[in-house]
Amino acid sequence: MKNVLATLFAAMVLAGAAPAAAHCDALGGPVIADARVALSRGDVTPVLKWVGARAEPEIRAVFARALRARAADDAAREVADQWFFETLVRLHRTGEGATFEGLKPAGWKPPEAVAKADEAVTKGNIESLEALLETTLRTDLRERFRVLLGARELRNDSVDAGRRYVAAYVDFVHYVERLAVSPHAEGGPHEH
Repeated sequence: MKNVLATLFAAMVLAGAAPAAAHCDALGGPVIADARVALSRGDVTPVLKWVGARAEPEIRAVFARALRARAADDAAREVADQWFFETLVRLHRTGEGATFEGLKPAGWKPPEAVAKADEAVTKGNIESLEALLETTLRTDLRERFRVLLGARELRNDSVDAGRRYVAAYVDFVHYVERLAVSPHAEGGPHEH
């Protein structure tokens, strides 16, 4: 049961929260880390994994232009790097089916679950992430259910009370549905 809860919640988080929780658009995130490596080496290869094949020609062209611009002076280097970062992240996000709203500043912290996911990958151990997801899922599910039961008690008192009950019911059932369906959905926000 423990692993099932974690898997269900992780799938729901990953399938439903890409725009809000993503950290690929942060200056301290993994996409920009690879972009910095690529620029320092003068080799675009480290960033190509972040974009689909259709976006590769654009990334290669922007990278080449950024390298040329970087040679001018420090100000040009800064502008060229920013342009390359923004283009790379925009194309990566487009490949995810997500919007690009600009880069998050250095020092921006992703949601705890995203940070724990990165930690799990780095350490090769998922236990801490599972524990967080299980606790979060259990808490969220129980809170929605508590609200639903409270609204159910008053549902026949008035039309407004009935509507509050229906809203709580729909929220609860859709939440459960997302948990049940998400693990079986193909692809997701990171499919290229």
